[in-house]
Amino acid sequence: MKAGRKVWSVLMLTLIIAVIAAGCGGGNGKNTGGNAQPGNSAGTTKTSTKDNKDVVIAVNANFITLDPHNASDTNSISGARTMYEGLLGFDENMGLSPALATEYKISDDGLTYTFTLREGVKFHDGTDFNSEAVAINIARIQDEKNNLRLRKSFAKVAKVETPDAKTVVFTLTEPYNAFLNKVAMAGMISPKALEEKGENIVKEPVGTGAFKFKEWVQGDRLVVVKNEEYWQVGVPKVDSVTFRPVPENGSRIAMLKTSEADFIYPMPTEQVSEVEGVEGIKINKVDSTIVRYVTLNTTKKPYDDLKVRQAINYAINKEAYIKVVKSGLGKKLDSTMSSKTQHYSQQNGYDFDLEKAKSLLAEAGYPNGFEAEIWGENDSETIKGMQFISQQLAQVGIKVEVKSMEGGTLSDMINSAKTPEEAKIQMWYVSWSPSSGDADGATRGLFSSEMWPPAGANTAYYKNENVDKWIAEANKSIDPKVAKDIYANIQKTIWEDAPWAFMGVDQIVSGSRDYLNGVKVYPDGSINIRQAEVK
Repeated sequence: MKAGRKVWSVLMLTLIIAVIAAGCGGGNGKNTGGNAQPGNSAGTTKTSTKDNKDVVIAVNANFITLDPHNASDTNSISGARTMYEGLLGFDENMGLSPALATEYKISDDGLTYTFTLREGVKFHDGTDFNSEAVAINIARIQDEKNNLRLRKSFAKVAKVETPDAKTVVFTLTEPYNAFLNKVAMAGMISPKALEEKGENIVKEPVGTGAFKFKEWVQGDRLVVVKNEEYWQVGVPKVDSVTFRPVPENGSRIAMLKTSEADFIYPMPTEQVSEVEGVEGIKINKVDSTIVRYVTLNTTKKPYDDLKVRQAINYAINKEAYIKVVKSGLGKKLDSTMSSKTQHYSQQNGYDFDLEKAKSLLAEAGYPNGFEAEIWGENDSETIKGMQFISQQLAQVGIKVEVKSMEGGTLSDMINSAKTPEEAKIQMWYVSWSPSSGDADGATRGLFSSEMWPPAGANTAYYKNENVDKWIAEANKSIDPKVAKDIYANIQKTIWEDAPWAFMGVDQIVSGSRDYLNGVKVYPDGSINIRQAEVK
């Protein structure tokens, strides 16, 4: 019986690979972000040069917002970070680094954070950056009427004091061990611009960053230009950067080959071997904090049944997923977060087992499976992933309709539901990376019952009283060892509750022309262009 199952699994895997390769391979399809033509073959690509300092970066999806206090998708975070800075920032390993603050001190009880601000910094509109600007930004974040995504990250801030222009003091209601990471997420907006532009600040950013806003044409381009008055000497080194959303994989790779794009991310994984080692093109790989998963709406039948959720996990061959969808550039997800994320704890189980999946479905009252739908964005790789999942689940009788949508439309579909009863979402194939770099960023927004849409990204509508309690306890812990133990309990419990189909962890792959240096994709998937340089 074991040998027979193994042969059957191999035959099914071969069939799935053939179907997906035929239907979803990167091609020269419609380019929604530019006018790329099919590139030359890899063997004829020549070493290239660039005679200007205007850089083009092709990404896989649209920007949803440029509000640094409300961005949650990786592309929007990347766009906002070109123009905005926080008191702290992140280095290429997601460690904290100085930015608008040169230093900070934390009181022994973990309640008071005192920041010394960088002097001589100006916003893009010429106004001074100072402690009062920080206070105004935090007030905006905390204002419930604004309903910004960062609000819960600053909910424990009781008061913000500004004893002088270069000093700001945060007093918390209770210890919050992820606070510094949240501070790094909060880009500072010009108070003058907030007053004059109002809601238009979302589309017309005014920060302190190395680049200034020029234009944003939704679905076509975001253009930022050099900030001549930037506080860091010698930065930036290019005149402008244009981001172009190009969902179709084949179009992005064609743009790279023809130098219509100087940098592309993500690099289509199925085409890495085609261009790797080719003159004129560099391939960059980084281990990531990006996890791929399918949220299962735990408030709706049949996903409210634990056995159904577990069956879905057993029915999907995660190793085949990495091979087929990610071209081997990644690994199976074995917890609720990547091993590169703070306080990660490895879990066991949910190995591919069709018989176990069928048995669990039968026990749950679905011996013949059921009909379902899965949502996702409309880029090539996401569609490929959803089709793979649909093929896998069909083996146990779950008939999945694939529904791909543009990112903004998908976000509206999810966040327009004010209550779980209004939610139409069943399954959502998506990725998440804690852009704050901490375990809280990989946990609270996804699994706390306070973070159901539209307040957060808990699109599984998952609720576990112990998990809610532990998240609060972990945040209060000043001792990292205690926090690590708590997060281990959180990950184990969520893993067993299976509000997700746990898929994989990405290896980040980007491509660039060899004349471009300094553009980096961080482990959270955000693109950093501050050190971009054309040589």
